[in-house]
Amino acid sequence: MIYTQKNPALLVIGLVMLAIWYFTSNGILAPILEHLGAGKDYKYTNELITIPLYFGVVAAIMGVWHWLGSHKEGSLDFYSSTIAGGMFILLITMLVRWFIAPEIAVLSIGLGKIGDTGKHIHELLGLNYVVLGIVTGIIIVNVFKVPVWAKNGVRLSRLGLKTGVILLGALYSAAELKNLGGLSIVMIGFFVLGSVGIVLWIGARRNILNSMGGVLSAGMGVCGVSATVAVAPVVQAKPVEIAYTIGTILIWGVACMFLFPIIGNLLNMSYVQFGAWAGTGILNSAQVAGAALAYQPDGIETLMVAEIFNITRVLILPIIVLWLAMWYVKREGHTTTQVNVGQVVIAKFPVFVLGFILMFALSTTGIFAPANHYQGKYFGNTVEQGFKLENLLQAEQIATLKAEANKIQRADYRDAYNRVIENNKIMSLDDDTSVRGLINAKILSPDVNKILTSAHQSVRHTAKNIDTFRQWITWLFAFGLVGLGMQITVGSMKQAGGQPAVIGGIVGFIKAALSLVVVMLLVSETV
Repeated sequence: MIYTQKNPALLVIGLVMLAIWYFTSNGILAPILEHLGAGKDYKYTNELITIPLYFGVVAAIMGVWHWLGSHKEGSLDFYSSTIAGGMFILLITMLVRWFIAPEIAVLSIGLGKIGDTGKHIHELLGLNYVVLGIVTGIIIVNVFKVPVWAKNGVRLSRLGLKTGVILLGALYSAAELKNLGGLSIVMIGFFVLGSVGIVLWIGARRNILNSMGGVLSAGMGVCGVSATVAVAPVVQAKPVEIAYTIGTILIWGVACMFLFPIIGNLLNMSYVQFGAWAGTGILNSAQVAGAALAYQPDGIETLMVAEIFNITRVLILPIIVLWLAMWYVKREGHTTTQVNVGQVVIAKFPVFVLGFILMFALSTTGIFAPANHYQGKYFGNTVEQGFKLENLLQAEQIATLKAEANKIQRADYRDAYNRVIENNKIMSLDDDTSVRGLINAKILSPDVNKILTSAHQSVRHTAKNIDTFRQWITWLFAFGLVGLGMQITVGSMKQAGGQPAVIGGIVGFIKAALSLVVVMLLVSETV
């Protein structure tokens, strides 16, 4: 079979990308970008004059070959055919991120803030480039259909998500993992084991087959599709049962991707709190990433927290496979086929998790940034370490800080705050941690928080390698999530069936609601 389609579509995509670059570089788009900036500097200008040029050249050259060249069956043909679909997703990502999402923000700002929420409708509903990209993908696949020439490349989107997770490993430090890791193990252990147990308990009372109950419990309890595929052999699940489980996961996960950010905005959750909730309450890795980026589209702090919880959940997968294998044998009394549980775990364990662990191990050595960095940034409050003297707080800023000093009750926050006032800058790593906690606690006025944020940013310096990783991560996830939307069809969601959908909905709601309560009560605003 020849996969590469003789079609001018890829060439057209390349020319559109090059047109975006040309019109931006020559100032033709300047009035439009000024409008999209809504009174502020348009924040994607640097991207517009680089990314479409590089990818546009590649797409145009490959597009000429796709359209006019001769193609033969083979590995080269298979892999080259993915370029058209990949560039198709990338172009949609560009248009949504650079033009559609900013235009919706402009319209939303024009309508004013909603009630006493203090937020505009696009902020409240999470109508940013991540959510809009997913929605665009869903519309394309269900209304217009994915073009034949792009289908092979659309599957490439999952690779983007997994590569993004691997690169995330480079942004963690041992201190972060220590603080978040212990919390994630406790929460994930409780909710994963609890969810699996509840599905099995409800399944037994609704008289569904053991194989159906086993595979559904893994999918709803652990990590979605990966767990479903891993557990299927040990509980001898039928193809239709696997389809029902994946359909249930898809329905619940899609709903969570859109609802979680709205609830998070209404509750004014911190990035750490939302990340912990999304990483616990949402099932699939891609859906976790979608919700986290929808909540914080212009940063990856929420995504980093969410993925720690998500990866902790994946690491529990071998335990769940062993548990369900023993449960199934006990329930059935015998098995018709012997299954090597160890081989199943090794064969089905997500490889991208190992990549994440490897990148974290390399990061810990200081190869990308100093080993004590926080989210890719290292602390330095001296000139030798990168601090600029012009960033010292000015007299009027100090006066503003002094005016609200009596609002702070917590001792460590108050002491750090006073040292900032005395020295016109943050003096230590511990003080910086306290200042971040104070900002996230939102007990001071916006003006004071703005000053503290400036002081924090003045002593935090991003390593060059880490800055590059952050940019790549943002685009890899944006690309992957648009492609994910193109794989969410109405037909696939209908596969959930009656009983699995009911059980999955009950358990999914219980886990999401209880984990939200736990996060709001026990998770602090910062790491």
